[in-house]
Amino acid sequence: MKYNSQTISRNSNYLLNTTIMAGALILTLGVQSAFSQPLVYVPLGNDNKIVVVDGATDKIVNTIEGLTAVHGLARTPDGKYLIAGSYDEREAGSTMPDKPKSVSKKDHVVHHKANSAKSDSEDNMVSTVTILRTSDGSVVRRIDVPGSVHHVSVSPDGEWAAVTHPGNDSISAINLATYEVVTTTSTGSLPNYTVFSPDSKRLYVSNEGSDTISQIDTNKWTVDRNIKAGVSPGHIVMSPDGKKIYAASADDGIVSEISTGDGSISRTFDIGDILHGLDLSKDGKTLFVSARGLDKLVAIDLATAKQTQTALAPEPYHLATLGSTGKLYVSSAGKPDIWVIDQKSLAVTGKIKVGGRGHQMVLSPGS
Repeated sequence: MKYNSQTISRNSNYLLNTTIMAGALILTLGVQSAFSQPLVYVPLGNDNKIVVVDGATDKIVNTIEGLTAVHGLARTPDGKYLIAGSYDEREAGSTMPDKPKSVSKKDHVVHHKANSAKSDSEDNMVSTVTILRTSDGSVVRRIDVPGSVHHVSVSPDGEWAAVTHPGNDSISAINLATYEVVTTTSTGSLPNYTVFSPDSKRLYVSNEGSDTISQIDTNKWTVDRNIKAGVSPGHIVMSPDGKKIYAASADDGIVSEISTGDGSISRTFDIGDILHGLDLSKDGKTLFVSARGLDKLVAIDLATAKQTQTALAPEPYHLATLGSTGKLYVSSAGKPDIWVIDQKSLAVTGKIKVGGRGHQMVLSPGS
């Protein structure tokens, strides 16, 4: 079944159909028990929706529609909310997105004017971050931020959401208790991906155009240092203990292992050509990397540095490990599919027709 959020549109607005909403509320009562864990939320970019996949059966079980150019996605630690970024921009002060039902008209107008005024970008463009309930896909709040959003992360303590603005060379931090943009901080050229430290005190931002990773103090929201991170670091992932960051170089085909202690590159793994997504196994012992330019998936044993690989075409893109299930989901940049991969053998065990290009995949808690 499908349940719809209020559609975001420059040209038309409409209220959520009460019949659909009633059905969604029925789903709310049993959504955690109705489907096996984990649930995987897959944003589909220009298809303007998120599909929800049951990780046990590899079947699409729900669809959240009306999310313009949704690329970046994260969830709160309790699993109750999704934070969806949009790559679509509009001029600050222009037509606002639809008002969520839970917010008064006055508060909606004041909120969007306040956040639009915070934009210091030269072209004064904004996009909208949408907070959604995972239970029924309903919109809790829409928040304007300065510039398009690429990727999104949420701090482990649930206090902050961070979004990257590659067009403005900055990130914005959103307080998830007040839904306010508390700061927009300059990092480096083309900020791409972000990860929080396990204690939520630091945010790390890969700057693809500066060949660095910025370390941000989340108490002051200032950059403490910029760490050299190879060539064009794109996607990054942190080890469970917070001591290492793995950065995939978008252009030179190398993954760098970086110490968060002294900022040094302790090891590099040469894979070749254009890299994109990466993720760690649940135990943190294996790193998976999608080599988009070589049409292959690579697994790196971090104890031995041994690489194993399998052909995966066309263009393996974003990827996510499904916790203790032993599965790995890899989206394709060339077809509207997600491959289901066995983590140990790297064998393709299935394929999910998602109907679009899958971007930043998010799993339900405990996965």
